[in-house]
Amino acid sequence: MEFKDYYKILGVDTDADDKTVKAAYRRLARKYHPDVSAEENAESQFKEVAEAYEVLKDKDKRAEYDMLRQHGGAGPFEPPPGWQPGGFESAGGDFQGGFSDFFEQVFGQAGHGSGQGYSRQHFVHRGEDIELVLAIFLEDALQGESRTISYEVPGFDERGRLVRQQRTLKVKIPAGVIEGERIRLKGQGAPGIGDAPAGDLYLQVRFAPHPLYLVEGQTLTLTVPLAPWEAVLGCKLQVPTLEGAISLTVPANSQNGKRMRIKGRGLGKGDKRGDLYVVLRVNLPDSASEKERALWQQLSQESTFDARKNWGRTG
Repeated sequence: MEFKDYYKILGVDTDADDKTVKAAYRRLARKYHPDVSAEENAESQFKEVAEAYEVLKDKDKRAEYDMLRQHGGAGPFEPPPGWQPGGFESAGGDFQGGFSDFFEQVFGQAGHGSGQGYSRQHFVHRGEDIELVLAIFLEDALQGESRTISYEVPGFDERGRLVRQQRTLKVKIPAGVIEGERIRLKGQGAPGIGDAPAGDLYLQVRFAPHPLYLVEGQTLTLTVPLAPWEAVLGCKLQVPTLEGAISLTVPANSQNGKRMRIKGRGLGKGDKRGDLYVVLRVNLPDSASEKERALWQQLSQESTFDARKNWGRTG
């Protein structure tokens, strides 16, 4: 069954007011009226114009039609599950013929209803789920926090037109969330039609870039710079974590790139919390004083270390 784009037929925008819709109908009705029109296929054109106006002039029928347009306006059309066509009394006018199959399938046959008019109760459909990306800081992920968010949901204005409505909601971010986790807020999505429930709101957690840590699931990685003598002699460092600095002992003769594990200082909560890995990076000075160069020279003469001893060897 072909979907009928009533807005396109009347040549009006989807947010056109009643006055604009009526003016467009009158103009096209005069153009295609079979009694006076010389246009080719005037009668079929007039039927489409009359059908479009029959829907768009009525607040309830227009609201339901706008909702249907979200389920597909291109290609073969089938009403969504739960749709039951409700009859209504046609308002009449110049057109006395039958409307299209699309119209009768969606709204019921014109002139054969109970006389009570069309009601949204004829269509029961659960509201659509909405998914948003929620960017948070690592510190907030660990501790949890309350956040006020704003987003849009589809709704209907006083004229029954489909519009986007702003909604503001205070949400609680649970402690221990990780990247990619989805927080479900039941009933906070798009409103349902008829007696159907609203959809849900899903917040997908994304971490804002952090100046210190790399994140992989529940694992954090922190790169710590060392001076050459700190790596050789060993040292004690104050290492930042999400819960404050801790003391870390770097053993003597630590190699560049060495990974040190600090258990339970990553992301998550309870006994499922991840670890923090400290990666040592030996940095050389950008410049050296005469005294420092002399010390490096002395070291080079007295040291037995050969940096290229195993160079090129495997196994």
